[in-house]
Amino acid sequence: MSLQTRCTLIAPLYDAVVGSPLTRARRASHAALPTTASGTVLPSGVGAGLDLPSFPTLRHRYFFLGQVHQTMKSKTPTASNASSSSTHRDRSQSRSAARLARSADGVARRVIAVLFAVAMLAGCATRPPAVTPPQPEPGAAPRLVPDRWSSLPGWQTDAFADAWPAFLKSCSVLKRRDGWQQACTRAAAVDPAAGGEIQSYFEQQFTPWRVVNADATETGLITGYYEPLIRGSRKASAQYRYPVYGVPDDLLTIDLGEQYPQLKGLRLRGRLQGRKVVPYYDRHDIDAGVAPLAGREIAWSDDAVDLFFLQVQGSGQVQLENGERLRIGYADQNGHPYRSIGRWLVDRGELTVGQASLEGIKSWAKANPDKLPELLDHNASYVFFRELPPSDDGPIGAMGLPLTAGRSLAVDPRTVPLGAPVFLATTYPNTEQPLARLMLAQDTGGAIKGGVRADFFWGFGEEAGRQAGRMRQQGRLWVLLPNGVAPPAR
Repeated sequence: MSLQTRCTLIAPLYDAVVGSPLTRARRASHAALPTTASGTVLPSGVGAGLDLPSFPTLRHRYFFLGQVHQTMKSKTPTASNASSSSTHRDRSQSRSAARLARSADGVARRVIAVLFAVAMLAGCATRPPAVTPPQPEPGAAPRLVPDRWSSLPGWQTDAFADAWPAFLKSCSVLKRRDGWQQACTRAAAVDPAAGGEIQSYFEQQFTPWRVVNADATETGLITGYYEPLIRGSRKASAQYRYPVYGVPDDLLTIDLGEQYPQLKGLRLRGRLQGRKVVPYYDRHDIDAGVAPLAGREIAWSDDAVDLFFLQVQGSGQVQLENGERLRIGYADQNGHPYRSIGRWLVDRGELTVGQASLEGIKSWAKANPDKLPELLDHNASYVFFRELPPSDDGPIGAMGLPLTAGRSLAVDPRTVPLGAPVFLATTYPNTEQPLARLMLAQDTGGAIKGGVRADFFWGFGEEAGRQAGRMRQQGRLWVLLPNGVAPPAR
């Protein structure tokens, strides 16, 4: 919500709690903060532990100056007992459900009060800013505008055969949606090795729609993410002493929307303390052994920083001592808001903005082991994992489908339909070299909000991590919809 329109009495309080537009832009990327269904960020004082559970799977990822990528939790059954702990709650906790909902009443009332204040701000007089950037019309939202194929830069030169397998994966889901059946059925007759035939297929079956932001601009931020690999063991030892935890037995999740329809999409995470629901343990307490997590270890890592980055990426693989690899994925989170350790280092003069990449932060950590606990504790958010079945495919995205390196994209599904082909025009990380190709909108993210905003999946391993850590480019997006299919209503 813009702060150009504000009331004399309400606005100063709103600014003090929510922050300046720049502060709110950073805070909006913290996926654990409470938000409304439209993406409005609520004040952090409303309570840690609120999140936005909009989609089927969730990963928690990190971009080094305060951007978090989250997609919602998968409903796919887990492969280990550790990953299914949430279904084995103590019966006494189950009988406490109604009591927990009543305990959330105070939090809910504060959220409603904040929503009322936000609504009040919408009707107040305008105070002109010193510099007037493009502003969306009241109630404006990102939109899709029909375009021509000739408007897509680099469309004629893309290697369409590389995107085809990812598109067919999307079609396995899209074919069940209205308007997509014919296009997906005809895809089966296309020669997967013939790039020209694939290009003709899209031009005959689809219409390109240009993504336009709420402020009428057509460019936006394109970042990257990846699947990391860490070293680990099934057993703790002097070398492997940093636990990779599954979901705690005492972690509670309360869906506030079940009791208060106006809070649909908001959840409260916490734990029972007597008859009260209190915030769950933060990172410092968990690492100090205060939380009752004994027995919830999936594996043990030999590097605290590698484990931290595994958490903020939200999924990855563990190279075990015996040569085997263990794949793990996001299962849950402690409910505390994410805070960027890259920003912490920059604000304290430890690193410059240009140095605050994955590689730069790891180098700083090696040179400053005595300061490392303070750095990691700055981010109170903590991610819990589940073990996944072995697979040669990529990690599972928000559609429940494996992601494809270099062809899967995380988007805001309020603007870009999940599964849809998307043409991306941007540049390679830290260069002016064009990166224009057909992508598939197969994932979502807590920081991926707005029209032209996307996260490029680079794949698995160190090189993918380097590319993802450097990527912060401007770009444009076109959504390809089957002929006759209208964009989704906002």
